[in-house]
Amino acid sequence: MKLVETQVSNFKNFLDSSPVSIEQSVTCVVGKNESGKSAFLHAVYRGNPAHAGAKFSIQKHYPAWLEKLHRREGKNLDKARPIIATFELEASDLAVLEPRLGQGTITSKRVVLEREYSGQAFLSCQYDEAGAVRHVLRGIKVPGDFEEQASKATKLGDLDTLCSALTGEGGEHQKGASDAIAAAKAKLLGKASNLGNAVVEAVDQLTPKFFYFDEYSSLPGTVKIRELLKKKPDDLSEEETTARSLLTLAGAESEYLLNADYEVRKRELENVANSITHDVLKYWSTSPQLRVTIDITQITQQNQQGQQSVLDELKIRVWDDRHLLSLPFNEHSTGFRWFFSFLAAFSEFENSRKPIVILLDEPGLGLHARAQKDFLRFIEERLSKRCQVIYSTHSPFLIQPDHLERVRLVEDKGRDTGSRITADVLATDKDTIFPLQGALGYDLAQHLFVAPHNLVLEGTSDYTYLLVLSNFLKEAGKEGLDERWSLVPVGGADLVPSFVALLGNHLEVTVLIDSRKEGNQRLSRLSDQGILAKNRIIVVGEITGAKMADIEDLFEPGEYLGFYNRAFGSTITETDLTGTDPIVARIARYINKERFDHGRPADVFMRQRDAFLASLSPVTLDRFERLFKRINATLGTK
Repeated sequence: MKLVETQVSNFKNFLDSSPVSIEQSVTCVVGKNESGKSAFLHAVYRGNPAHAGAKFSIQKHYPAWLEKLHRREGKNLDKARPIIATFELEASDLAVLEPRLGQGTITSKRVVLEREYSGQAFLSCQYDEAGAVRHVLRGIKVPGDFEEQASKATKLGDLDTLCSALTGEGGEHQKGASDAIAAAKAKLLGKASNLGNAVVEAVDQLTPKFFYFDEYSSLPGTVKIRELLKKKPDDLSEEETTARSLLTLAGAESEYLLNADYEVRKRELENVANSITHDVLKYWSTSPQLRVTIDITQITQQNQQGQQSVLDELKIRVWDDRHLLSLPFNEHSTGFRWFFSFLAAFSEFENSRKPIVILLDEPGLGLHARAQKDFLRFIEERLSKRCQVIYSTHSPFLIQPDHLERVRLVEDKGRDTGSRITADVLATDKDTIFPLQGALGYDLAQHLFVAPHNLVLEGTSDYTYLLVLSNFLKEAGKEGLDERWSLVPVGGADLVPSFVALLGNHLEVTVLIDSRKEGNQRLSRLSDQGILAKNRIIVVGEITGAKMADIEDLFEPGEYLGFYNRAFGSTITETDLTGTDPIVARIARYINKERFDHGRPADVFMRQRDAFLASLSPVTLDRFERLFKRINATLGTK
């Protein structure tokens, strides 16, 4: 089950966050200090916490300036629901639910979880009771006289009526059918009193828990083992919860951890420390000489009554091979401590089948920029493969420029509105988007793309075709792209508006995009706001005369099929294709795929350009020349 949307209201500085869409893998929450990033994660965490001690509190969490007002208005604050989390069932979830509830009983993949300040949770999922009835009756031979009654049953109560009628008939066949129906119904309901409760009970088992981690969750340098093991989970602090996970990893409930034989417990603890250190160093390139050591000291102490007891303490230290010394864990760099502590805490879930969503509050604040890049790789390669990740940050080095679609921006709009969250970079102030500008600017500097005059393209295929055709036309004495242009492929159509919004005020930018049926509203809004001049938005359809057109449609269909067939080893002809939509869409439809790699035909075209260029029609060359003239005309314009 995937988390697809959350909404936070009447929680700390959130009056209403507005619905916040969540990405399938990683979502990055960006905002200034005190904007509400942590508050958002705190509210989501308490919606379905992995550790039961996290609860909503009116005194701590309800907006202070509204609490008294709402009480005077007679509102029952315990009934307020600060979190709504919407999930979506996956095929694997339905494969678990349908054997019990029946195929077609669950009528919507959407599952909504809400929780009150009182702690009461509400889980809802749309279902069809008639589908459950069909599931109960499936495979049961109902006597002929009762077949019509059975076919009209749409409620579980109708099955009770049917069973009573069958039993009243008195025959052995009738009693057997009645018993079979009653048994199938009981199996469907389980311990639930009705179908609604049975659906909730079954879906609840698949609903992900939220696992929250922040800087206060880091391991302490010393852990009093027996005291920690005696505490109830609800009474543990954040750092104690992490320590408890470490003890569990070490076999806290087994014979090893508190074994009287020093060698036995030492070997077990070394195994645990080495295992986690090995995992850390896979993604910790800045200080590969570090390793963690763990030991247990046993001290005999005397209480006030004169009785003696053994105090078992877990000691955690960090050994540095470079300087040949060790330090207590809590005296080492915060970055390494955070990383090691997180892996210890996450170990409780990583290899279990429990569905979870990871919430990381300002991860890696103590990490060097390079180490933050390592941590992003850790999220991408390891965490997101296991579960969804939502993390907050204001560091530009923890924002992925090639995945700006993952960013959600938090901005405090003031007392009357509270904090709001949006994916729209146009809707937030300059300080909020500053980390995005930093991330994008750093990435551009790394790739040497920034220049005074920038032609923004959707992808590398556009870059290839324009560059090759421009050079060819120039050699033929025709007009190609002006030498002043720097071509900037940003990695997808969805990233073009974000790129322009972030850097359009600082650089001269012209945009070339494909023509789409739905238009380009986000770019039009940039134009309306004065960030991008309208004449600097160039759509391919201007040149082809079609409402929908891609860069590939500047070629004649047979020409592009030549690139495609050479790239994929196929023999598609123009007569094989149907429709008048863009050529790439027609090819995808013919091969029965949603899309194909557009880069491969472009790569073949570039590598074998001499052969292909010689065969291009005058119509194609004219289209490209008209496009270059249109682009060049925007140089120096406002």
